[in-house]
Amino acid sequence: MFKRPRRNRSLESLRMLIQENHLHASDLVAPLFLIEGTNKKSAIKKMPGIYRKSLDCLLEEAEELHRMGVQGIALFPVIETSLKNEMATESYNENGLIPIAIKAIKKEIPSLCLFTDVALDPYTSHGHDGIVNSQKQVDNDKTLEVLIKQALTHAKAGVDFIAPSDMMDGRVKVLRKALDQEGFTNTGILSYSAKYTSALYATYRDAIRTSLAFGDKKSYQLNPANSREAILESIIDEEEGADMLMIKPALFYLDIISKVRAKTNLPIAAFHVSGEYAMVMAAHEKGYLDADQVFYEALLSIKRAGADFIFTYAIRNVLSKIECAL
Repeated sequence: MFKRPRRNRSLESLRMLIQENHLHASDLVAPLFLIEGTNKKSAIKKMPGIYRKSLDCLLEEAEELHRMGVQGIALFPVIETSLKNEMATESYNENGLIPIAIKAIKKEIPSLCLFTDVALDPYTSHGHDGIVNSQKQVDNDKTLEVLIKQALTHAKAGVDFIAPSDMMDGRVKVLRKALDQEGFTNTGILSYSAKYTSALYATYRDAIRTSLAFGDKKSYQLNPANSREAILESIIDEEEGADMLMIKPALFYLDIISKVRAKTNLPIAAFHVSGEYAMVMAAHEKGYLDADQVFYEALLSIKRAGADFIFTYAIRNVLSKIECAL
């Protein structure tokens, strides 16, 4: 006599009854690229199916996704080169691209949860996430001063959650303090607690039209070889007042999601990044893989590892699979 686990897999109805993890539209956040102008839609060559959109077009997409059950979007700006400088002053312009978009989105779709990226790389002329000193090093504390201005600008415009992705030390603490002092106690912080130095961001940098003028980001983003460091960063961010934690990238770091899940009761987000999207789409275009099936399996693995919700460019691919499953 031997055990027969296959009995529990013999019928589709049985398999559905005992399925441990599920994907729903409400598990997903759509990262959207915002450009200046009206009625503009610019294809991103290395990310098939993804576009940079002007605010009017982005609003249409956000409304459609929300009708399909998606509860959150995240804004990523494409800043004109003429507005970039070493001090990232455009990042806290109250009449800038992101603050205007926040106001419009919250007016038109108030029930949609809105996340905004708090980091300086879209705004700096050198492409780094912070203020650079004379030795071409990112100055942690000077960067914090600008991040505070940026976060407050977003909060004043009405954002639900700021999402600091810069990986500067102490930024959650100073941002929480600044928000509270200015009366924005209901503005949440989704901290990119474990953001790794990854080759998978290349397509994102193309999408927002930024590049590094020198060096790399290894002095502030995490070493891909390390896991204890990610746990430490996550614990610190929770202690400093983060409401949610982010692991980025997702698929190459499922072990990190699982380990952080074991250390915190805060909600965990994972970012299924541009490179993870682009690889599958390239294989799909060659006929090697079915993108919808692969993305559904990939995002299930992220949920299985312990993420509560997922930022993903494959949101439409996965929504089609969810609808089929229903």
